This record gives sequence, structure tokens and C-alpha cells, in this order.
Amino acid sequence: MKVKIFDENHEKDLEQAVNKFLTENNIDVIDIKYEVAVSVFSEEQIFCFSAMIVYTKKD
Repeated sequence: MKVKIFDENHEKDLEQAVNKFLTENNIDVIDIKYEVAVSVFSEEQIFCFSAMIVYTKKD
């Protein structure tokens, strides 16, 4: 079993990175965990979109 972790500033970037990984690799996905974190710096909100894919390689 292996994991792949993604961390992006925009949800569309995360979506593209995860979809690219899923289509370019011969894997069986066991689980996908998704999380959003928000912080405030001065008056700016900073978002962090992350995902962890738990998978095994297909034979």
C-alpha cells in the first residue's frame, strides 16, 4: 500500500493534479481523503486544498 499527497492553493488545481495522477498511473484506489484549511494573514484569507490518495499498484 502507498500514499500520494497533493497540496494546492486552488480547488481546481487540486482537481487537475488528482485527475492527472489517477489517469497516468495503473493503480487501485483504496481511499481518498480531502481537507480544506483556511488562515487569515492581514486582511487576506489563504486557502489550502489537500488530498491524500491511498492506493496499491495493479499487477
